Amino acid sequence: MKQAPIKELITFDDFEKLDIRVGTITAVSEVEKSKKLMKLTVDFGDHVRSILAGIKQERENPHEIEGKQALFVVNLPEQNMAGEVSQGMLFDIGYADKLTPCLAMPETSVPNGSRAG
Repeated sequence: MKQAPIKELITFDDFEKLDIRVGTITAVSEVEKSKKLMKLTVDFGDHVRSILAGIKQERENPHEIEGKQALFVVNLPEQNMAGEVSQGMLFDIGYADKLTPCLAMPETSVPNGSRAG
């Protein structure tokens, strides 16, 4: 893999604006109007969200991530995609570098809703 150049510097205040939290993926379901998107139902401890992720073609079995904890960006505006609403973004590793993406996840179980950073 050829390493990508480091992006433009940001301030710590810019970084602090991101709200990245751990959630447990409780269900993965089809998005009928999309060839790429799957709907993740994610438990953040005090609430549950629907988050759409483009993992349908990246994984042989997208349902294999059910029950796993992962990192999610939770302070993005809701997005309407393929007739569904996404309430955040899966924070995965590899896609930007054209690698098969994998989950960014805690090495041990932590409470849902725990913040990264």
